[in-house]
Order: sequence, then structure tokens, then C-alpha cells
Amino acid sequence: MQTSHPTVAIAAKTSSQAWLSSARWDCLWIISPAFLSSAFVLLFRNQMAASQNVPLWVWVCFVLLIDVAHVYATLFRTYLDPQAFEKNRTVLLAIPAIAWIGGSLLYSIDGLFFWRALAYLAVFHFIRQQFGFVILYSRKDPPALKQFKWLDCAAVYMATIYPMLFWHTNMPRNFSWFIAGDFIESVPVIFTQIALWVYVLVAVAYGIKEIALAKTTRFFNVPRNLLIVGTALSWWTGIIALNSDMAFTITNVVSHGIPYMALIWLYHHQKSGESTKQLVSNGAWKKVLISNVLIFFAFIVFLAYLEEGLWDGLVWREHLNLFAPFAWLPPVGDAAILALLVPFLALPQSTHYLLDGFIWRVKDRSSVWSA
Repeated sequence: MQTSHPTVAIAAKTSSQAWLSSARWDCLWIISPAFLSSAFVLLFRNQMAASQNVPLWVWVCFVLLIDVAHVYATLFRTYLDPQAFEKNRTVLLAIPAIAWIGGSLLYSIDGLFFWRALAYLAVFHFIRQQFGFVILYSRKDPPALKQFKWLDCAAVYMATIYPMLFWHTNMPRNFSWFIAGDFIESVPVIFTQIALWVYVLVAVAYGIKEIALAKTTRFFNVPRNLLIVGTALSWWTGIIALNSDMAFTITNVVSHGIPYMALIWLYHHQKSGESTKQLVSNGAWKKVLISNVLIFFAFIVFLAYLEEGLWDGLVWREHLNLFAPFAWLPPVGDAAILALLVPFLALPQSTHYLLDGFIWRVKDRSSVWSA
């Protein structure tokens, strides 16, 4: 008895998993961070709940070494990439200027307006990264699956949007994105209630679709499904299940920052086959920074340390033992100076958020990065 149409069977045979590098590499660096961070905070949930603030070691390991550092990985896709910079010079020069001017105007009106705008920009960036991975992992789907691309997108959007709505309607929480009060607190509960029903319907529809098409096409997209499940797990765990600053920090930072750094690393190593010796001889010393994983990581961590040192010396003054070289800096209290300084120090983040959606729009259809 024939169970599927011949053309469907042929499509299934020619389809393959859309790993960016390999199953082992992708699972280790892109997919597993969401699962591992969620498992970690659930395993130590009692300790997470008992801690009112993020301990210094957690801040260093997750905020400094991952969250802040991953922002500087963008440099290798933009300002340190001669071809990308030449091609997009206007955008790459205009975005930081716009971000600084706009941020300064907001901060001069009210500092909370600036932090709120930056927080929502960050949320959008975090959500869109997961959407981007879903698109990349769907690029080799057979035609029967591609017609349900809208449902794949809806699944990852609801996995991220619902936890954010829950956060907005269940305040105060024991954590914030940047500073206390950076999210709007007057969102009616009805929005979360409606979103939960939509989330459930989308999740059920997505599950039925995957099971039905797996039977008819005999193809099951492993990386896409793992990515969506991991996203749902980490966002639910860090925002809804545990009302803990440490739990949110760990799940939020690990599931986002590590895959992003891995993506930058992979992009450059698939793009270029030049050896380190060739790069040096050609004068492209900046590319040497990404020729070795330890050099690459050390470079972005160094920049992260410089940035956080300036923040701590000039504004926060919370970890001066860690940032001793910056302890001599005078704390800034003048409102006019802060209106210029704070958006300037936040430029790496705001530029990263604004540029990230632009730099991954690959128009070369033959490229592995084109989806």
C-alpha cells in the first residue's frame, strides 16, 4: 500500500538537516545553551530563590564574559570586516550617531525613558535572534514543510512574547532587564490571558503539523525543533517558573550570548579559507583575531572589561575591586553630562541591537547563510 505521493518521497530523500556546521557543533554551541542553562537553574532553584542579588561570580561569568562580550563579536561582522564595512559604510557610520543622539535626547528628558527604550530594543533583538535561527534551520525543508513556515515563526514568537507579557502583568518581579522600572507596569492582565490561549493553540497546531508532515514526508527537522523547544524552555524557566534575578540572568544570557558568538565564529571560518600566516602576510591583522578561538574570546572580553570599567568608574561604582584600574575616575553626577555619557557608554549595545537585523540579510541565494 502506497503511503505517500512519489514526489513527496523524492523530496524527503533529497532533503537534509540544515545544520550550519554539523550536528555535533550546532548542538554544542547553538542549541544546548538554552537546555543547559535551564537545567542548571532548575537544579539549583532553591539557591536561586534564596539569593536576592546576582553574586559577583555570576555577574563576571555570565554578564561580563558572555552578555557584554558577545556584543563585541558584532565587530567581526561589521567594522572589522573590510568588505562589509566598505559595502555598508553609510549605515555603519550613521547608526551609532543616530543611537547616541536619540539616546541623549531621551535621557535628557528622563533617564528612565532612555533605559526603557534600550530595554525594549534589547527584547526585540533577543526575540529576533531566535526567529533568525528558526529561519536558518528551515532553509532545507522540503516544499511540504515550507508552506507552514508561518506556523514555525508563530511558534518561536509565542515562545518569547508570552513570557514577556507574563512579566509585564506580574510585577514587581525580582529581576529587571537593565534597571528597576524599565518595563511598563500598567499592562492589563487580559493581554496575558489571551496570549496564553494563543500560545497553547499555536503550540498544539505546531506539534500536530510536525507529526503529520513527518509521517507524510518522512522528514523531521531536528535542529529547528530543538531550537524552538529550547527557546520555549529557557524563556519560560527564566521569566515565569523562577522569580529570581540569578535564574533570569543565567538563562537569558547563556541562551542568547553563546549562540551569537558561535554564529560569528562560524560565519568567518566558513567564509574564509585563509590560514593565519596568509592573513598576516596580507596585512589583514584584524582577521587574525578570529583565527584562534582563544584569541577571539580574549579580544572581545578585553573590550567588555574596558566598557564595564568605564561604566563602573564613571557611573555605577559597584565593583571597583574588580575594575581597580578605573577606580580613579571621578563619578559623574551632573545631569547634562550623564545625558551624553550614558548613551555613549551604551553605544556598543544599542548599535549591536540596531545593526544585527541588518547584517544577516544575505542576498546571495547560493550562500549557506541565505534563508
